Amino acid sequence: MKINVKNSIIMMSLITLLAGCSSIKNYRGYIPDPEMSDAIRADVDTKVSVQTMLGNPTMRPTFDDNNWYYYTKRTERWAFFKERVTEMDILAISFDNEDYVSDIRRYSVEDNQIVDPVSKKTVTHGKDENFFAELFGNVGRFGGGGSNPTAGN
Repeated sequence: MKINVKNSIIMMSLITLLAGCSSIKNYRGYIPDPEMSDAIRADVDTKVSVQTMLGNPTMRPTFDDNNWYYYTKRTERWAFFKERVTEMDILAISFDNEDYVSDIRRYSVEDNQIVDPVSKKTVTHGKDENFFAELFGNVGRFGGGGSNPTAGN
């Protein structure tokens, strides 16, 4: 009887553990209508017509209103592991100075590049002091003289 109870507890624990490891899928961003995004033509459509067809862009650069980006991303994550991008679609629309579409580009997950901005250390030429040097570095530095401050202290 004890073996059956023990096996049942182990089996239920294992089932609960495996159920918690199901994949978590997320969809983020703008999901465009393929007919509308394919209908945009360079030198024909303007910012107003693009916004009418696709809505507000997902991202506009802060200092450059001539590039609009509509993107969607699908990610998948198993339990506590790192999230992984499985699908990505970016529609980049550029405009000329007269607000007409000048270029339409599409990017996918194959175009994704990993950028590592912190791969090297910058050498600084300051003091490299340890804990005790920082703690006792000011001992004797300031005079215990009169109460009149002097320049340069």
